[in-house]
Amino acid sequence: MLDYTREAAVYDATRGGVPRARAAAEAVDALLPATARDHLDLACGTGLVSERVARPGRRVVGVDLAPGMLTVAAGRLPGHALRADCHRLPFTAGAFDSVSAVWLLHLLDDAAPVVAEAARVLRPGGVFVTTVDKADAHDVGSDIDTLVGPYRLRQVADAHVTVTALAEQHGLTPCGEALFQGHGQGRTPAELARRVRAGDMYREGGSALAARLAALPDPDTPRPEPVFRLMAFRAA
Repeated sequence: MLDYTREAAVYDATRGGVPRARAAAEAVDALLPATARDHLDLACGTGLVSERVARPGRRVVGVDLAPGMLTVAAGRLPGHALRADCHRLPFTAGAFDSVSAVWLLHLLDDAAPVVAEAARVLRPGGVFVTTVDKADAHDVGSDIDTLVGPYRLRQVADAHVTVTALAEQHGLTPCGEALFQGHGQGRTPAELARRVRAGDMYREGGSALAARLAALPDPDTPRPEPVFRLMAFRAA
Protein backbone atom coordinates (compact mmCIF):
# COMPACT_ATOMS: atom_id res chain seq x y z
CA MET A 1 0.00 0.00 0.00
CA LEU A 2 1.17 3.53 -0.72
CA ASP A 3 2.51 5.77 2.02
CA TYR A 4 -0.39 8.22 1.96
CA THR A 5 1.35 10.75 4.20
CA ARG A 6 4.20 10.92 1.68
CA GLU A 7 1.70 11.09 -1.19
CA ALA A 8 -0.34 13.93 0.34
CA ALA A 9 1.62 16.75 -1.29
CA VAL A 10 1.07 15.41 -4.82
CA TYR A 11 -2.05 13.29 -4.35
CA ASP A 12 -4.59 15.66 -5.90
CA ALA A 13 -2.37 16.72 -8.80
CA THR A 14 -1.64 13.11 -9.76
CA ARG A 15 -5.19 11.78 -9.28
CA GLY A 16 -7.26 13.98 -11.55
CA GLY A 17 -7.56 16.99 -9.24
CA VAL A 18 -10.79 19.00 -9.10
CA PRO A 19 -12.48 17.43 -12.17
CA ARG A 20 -12.22 13.93 -10.68
CA ALA A 21 -13.24 15.16 -7.22
CA ARG A 22 -16.22 17.04 -8.62
CA ALA A 23 -17.42 14.00 -10.55
CA ALA A 24 -17.12 11.79 -7.48
CA ALA A 25 -18.85 14.29 -5.19
CA GLU A 26 -21.74 14.81 -7.60
CA ALA A 27 -22.26 11.04 -7.88
CA VAL A 28 -22.15 10.61 -4.09
CA ASP A 29 -24.52 13.52 -3.55
CA ALA A 30 -27.04 12.06 -6.00
CA LEU A 31 -27.32 8.97 -3.78
CA LEU A 32 -27.65 10.78 -0.43
CA PRO A 33 -31.00 11.52 1.20
CA ALA A 34 -32.11 15.08 0.51
CA THR A 35 -32.57 15.42 4.27
CA ALA A 36 -28.99 14.38 5.15
CA ARG A 37 -27.56 16.98 7.54
CA ASP A 38 -24.63 15.13 9.14
CA HIS A 39 -22.34 13.29 6.73
CA LEU A 40 -19.21 11.23 7.47
CA ASP A 41 -16.54 10.71 4.79
CA LEU A 42 -14.35 7.70 5.59
CA ALA A 43 -10.69 7.84 4.48
CA CYS A 44 -11.28 11.40 3.29
CA GLY A 45 -7.69 11.91 2.17
CA THR A 46 -7.06 15.54 1.27
CA GLY A 47 -10.75 16.39 1.61
CA LEU A 48 -11.06 17.37 -2.05
CA VAL A 49 -14.17 15.22 -2.49
CA SER A 50 -15.45 15.86 1.05
CA GLU A 51 -15.64 19.62 0.67
CA ARG A 52 -17.69 19.19 -2.50
CA VAL A 53 -20.21 16.97 -0.74
CA ALA A 54 -20.71 19.71 1.86
CA ARG A 55 -23.40 22.33 1.26
CA PRO A 56 -25.48 24.77 3.29
CA GLY A 57 -27.31 22.77 5.92
CA ARG A 58 -25.03 19.74 5.60
CA ARG A 59 -22.01 19.25 7.85
CA VAL A 60 -19.31 16.94 6.50
CA VAL A 61 -16.85 15.28 8.86
CA GLY A 62 -13.79 13.63 7.29
CA VAL A 63 -11.66 10.97 8.95
CA ASP A 64 -8.34 9.52 7.83
CA LEU A 65 -5.33 7.80 9.40
CA ALA A 66 -2.61 9.56 7.39
CA PRO A 67 -1.42 12.75 9.16
CA GLY A 68 -0.20 14.29 5.91
CA MET A 69 -3.58 13.84 4.25
CA LEU A 70 -5.35 15.33 7.25
CA THR A 71 -3.11 18.37 7.23
CA VAL A 72 -4.43 19.18 3.76
CA ALA A 73 -8.01 18.17 4.58
CA ALA A 74 -8.07 20.43 7.65
CA GLY A 75 -7.95 23.46 5.38
CA ARG A 76 -10.96 22.21 3.44
CA LEU A 77 -13.00 20.94 6.38
CA PRO A 78 -12.15 23.44 9.16
CA GLY A 79 -12.70 21.79 12.53
CA HIS A 80 -14.12 18.65 10.94
CA ALA A 81 -11.06 16.67 9.77
CA LEU A 82 -10.20 14.02 12.36
CA ARG A 83 -7.58 11.30 12.67
CA ALA A 84 -9.43 8.04 13.18
CA ASP A 85 -9.33 4.37 12.26
CA CYS A 86 -12.29 3.39 10.09
CA HIS A 87 -12.29 0.00 11.83
CA ARG A 88 -13.19 1.68 15.12
CA LEU A 89 -14.81 5.07 14.67
CA PRO A 90 -14.86 7.55 17.59
CA PHE A 91 -18.58 8.31 17.19
CA THR A 92 -21.70 7.14 18.96
CA ALA A 93 -24.21 4.87 17.27
CA GLY A 94 -26.59 6.73 14.99
CA ALA A 95 -24.46 9.88 14.83
CA PHE A 96 -24.80 10.47 11.05
CA ASP A 97 -27.46 10.68 8.37
CA SER A 98 -25.06 9.42 5.72
CA VAL A 99 -21.61 7.88 5.34
CA SER A 100 -19.38 7.62 2.26
CA ALA A 101 -16.28 5.57 1.48
CA VAL A 102 -14.77 6.56 -1.86
CA TRP A 103 -11.76 4.47 -2.93
CA LEU A 104 -11.35 2.85 0.49
CA LEU A 105 -12.63 -0.73 0.58
CA HIS A 106 -10.34 -1.92 -2.23
CA LEU A 107 -7.35 -1.12 -0.01
CA LEU A 108 -8.47 -3.50 2.73
CA ASP A 109 -7.89 -7.20 3.23
CA ASP A 110 -11.36 -7.42 4.76
CA ALA A 111 -14.11 -4.82 4.36
CA ALA A 112 -16.34 -6.36 7.06
CA PRO A 113 -15.22 -4.20 10.03
CA VAL A 114 -15.52 -0.96 8.06
CA VAL A 115 -18.97 -1.79 6.69
CA ALA A 116 -20.03 -2.72 10.23
CA GLU A 117 -18.83 0.63 11.58
CA ALA A 118 -20.55 2.54 8.79
CA ALA A 119 -23.79 0.76 9.64
CA ARG A 120 -23.33 1.41 13.37
CA VAL A 121 -22.97 5.17 13.05
CA LEU A 122 -25.92 5.55 10.65
CA ARG A 123 -29.27 6.77 11.89
CA PRO A 124 -32.42 4.83 10.86
CA GLY A 125 -33.09 5.62 7.22
CA GLY A 126 -29.50 6.79 6.73
CA VAL A 127 -27.48 5.85 3.66
CA PHE A 128 -24.01 4.36 3.20
CA VAL A 129 -22.39 5.06 -0.20
CA THR A 130 -19.22 3.31 -1.32
CA THR A 131 -17.16 2.63 -4.43
CA VAL A 132 -17.06 -1.02 -5.48
CA ASP A 133 -15.12 -3.07 -8.04
CA LYS A 134 -12.31 -0.52 -8.40
CA ALA A 135 -9.92 -2.95 -10.07
CA ASP A 136 -12.55 -3.78 -12.69
CA ALA A 137 -13.00 -0.07 -13.41
CA HIS A 138 -9.33 0.22 -14.32
CA ASP A 139 -9.66 -2.60 -16.85
CA VAL A 140 -10.54 -0.50 -19.90
CA GLY A 141 -9.51 -3.11 -22.47
CA SER A 142 -6.26 -1.38 -23.37
CA ASP A 143 -2.88 -2.85 -24.25
CA ILE A 144 -1.88 -2.19 -20.65
CA ASP A 145 -4.72 -4.41 -19.42
CA THR A 146 -3.58 -7.26 -21.66
CA LEU A 147 -0.24 -7.26 -19.85
CA VAL A 148 -1.40 -6.73 -16.26
CA GLY A 149 -4.47 -8.98 -16.47
CA PRO A 150 -2.69 -12.08 -15.10
CA TYR A 151 -1.55 -10.10 -12.05
CA ARG A 152 -4.89 -8.59 -11.05
CA LEU A 153 -6.26 -9.75 -7.70
CA ARG A 154 -9.21 -12.08 -8.15
CA GLN A 155 -10.49 -11.86 -4.58
CA VAL A 156 -10.96 -8.21 -3.62
CA ALA A 157 -12.58 -6.67 -0.56
CA ASP A 158 -14.63 -4.18 -2.59
CA ALA A 159 -16.32 -6.71 -4.90
CA HIS A 160 -19.95 -5.59 -5.16
CA VAL A 161 -21.26 -9.04 -4.24
CA THR A 162 -19.11 -9.08 -1.10
CA VAL A 163 -20.00 -5.55 -0.06
CA THR A 164 -23.72 -6.17 -0.60
CA ALA A 165 -23.61 -9.30 1.54
CA LEU A 166 -21.74 -7.48 4.32
CA ALA A 167 -24.15 -4.54 4.21
CA GLU A 168 -27.19 -6.81 4.45
CA GLN A 169 -25.70 -8.53 7.50
CA HIS A 170 -25.98 -5.16 9.26
CA GLY A 171 -29.47 -4.28 8.11
CA LEU A 172 -28.43 -2.17 5.12
CA THR A 173 -30.31 -2.79 1.89
CA PRO A 174 -29.29 -1.65 -1.62
CA CYS A 175 -31.06 1.56 -2.59
CA GLY A 176 -29.22 2.95 -5.62
CA GLU A 177 -26.16 3.06 -7.85
CA ALA A 178 -24.21 5.68 -9.80
CA LEU A 179 -21.24 5.86 -12.17
CA PHE A 180 -18.66 8.62 -12.53
CA GLN A 181 -15.69 9.33 -14.76
CA GLY A 182 -12.21 8.95 -13.32
CA HIS A 183 -10.89 12.18 -14.83
CA GLY A 184 -7.11 12.19 -15.12
CA GLN A 185 -6.92 8.47 -14.27
CA GLY A 186 -6.10 7.14 -17.72
CA ARG A 187 -2.92 5.12 -17.19
CA THR A 188 0.25 5.49 -19.23
CA PRO A 189 2.62 2.55 -19.79
CA ALA A 190 5.62 4.59 -18.62
CA GLU A 191 4.08 5.62 -15.30
CA LEU A 192 2.68 2.17 -14.58
CA ALA A 193 6.07 0.63 -15.38
CA ARG A 194 7.64 2.97 -12.83
CA ARG A 195 5.13 1.95 -10.18
CA VAL A 196 5.66 -1.75 -10.88
CA ARG A 197 9.43 -1.30 -10.52
CA ALA A 198 8.85 0.52 -7.21
CA GLY A 199 6.71 -2.35 -5.96
CA ASP A 200 3.60 -0.19 -5.62
CA MET A 201 1.52 -2.28 -8.06
CA TYR A 202 1.51 -5.77 -9.57
CA ARG A 203 4.56 -6.84 -7.58
CA GLU A 204 4.33 -10.39 -8.87
CA GLY A 205 5.12 -9.10 -12.35
CA GLY A 206 8.40 -7.61 -11.21
CA SER A 207 10.99 -6.18 -13.58
CA ALA A 208 9.82 -8.35 -16.49
CA LEU A 209 6.33 -6.83 -16.42
CA ALA A 210 7.77 -3.33 -15.99
CA ALA A 211 9.95 -3.82 -19.08
CA ARG A 212 7.02 -5.04 -21.17
CA LEU A 213 4.90 -2.08 -20.10
CA ALA A 214 7.67 0.40 -20.90
CA ALA A 215 8.05 -1.15 -24.36
CA LEU A 216 4.42 -0.54 -25.37
CA PRO A 217 3.77 1.99 -28.15
CA ASP A 218 3.19 5.60 -27.09
CA PRO A 219 4.38 4.98 -23.52
CA ASP A 220 3.48 8.49 -22.33
CA THR A 221 -0.01 8.56 -23.84
CA PRO A 222 -2.83 7.97 -21.34
CA ARG A 223 -5.16 5.11 -22.10
CA PRO A 224 -8.96 5.57 -21.65
CA GLU A 225 -10.13 6.80 -18.26
CA PRO A 226 -11.89 4.40 -15.90
CA VAL A 227 -15.53 4.72 -14.93
CA PHE A 228 -16.08 4.07 -11.24
CA ARG A 229 -19.15 2.48 -9.68
CA LEU A 230 -20.90 3.59 -6.49
CA MET A 231 -23.46 1.58 -4.54
CA ALA A 232 -25.78 2.95 -1.87
CA PHE A 233 -27.31 1.04 1.06
CA ARG A 234 -30.09 2.26 3.35
CA ALA A 235 -30.33 1.53 7.07
CA ALA A 236 -33.64 0.17 8.34
